[in-house]
Amino acid sequence: MPAWRVVGDGLAIAIRVTPRAGRDALGAGTDDHLIARLAAAPVDGQANAALIALVAKAFGLPRRAVTLVAGDTARVKRLHLAGDGAALAQIAAAL
Repeated sequence: MPAWRVVGDGLAIAIRVTPRAGRDALGAGTDDHLIARLAAAPVDGQANAALIALVAKAFGLPRRAVTLVAGDTARVKRLHLAGDGAALAQIAAAL
């Protein structure tokens, strides 16, 4: 799967997560995924919640518009962003 692709009702993205980083940051990665550095620890879903909040803020979406689709306990996670897919793809390309 590429780092992101437009789907019918939004954007599907793949993100490689590094928990326990110094600060939260989202940026370009490889052709296969974006990179997220999270200050939160991967305990009791804290890192997943921090990732959803970070992605929502970066894309200008409410947190309810960001859904974790796969990779609950994996480093590479797939998320679905609800909204205008073309506009969200432009934001992803600018990262």
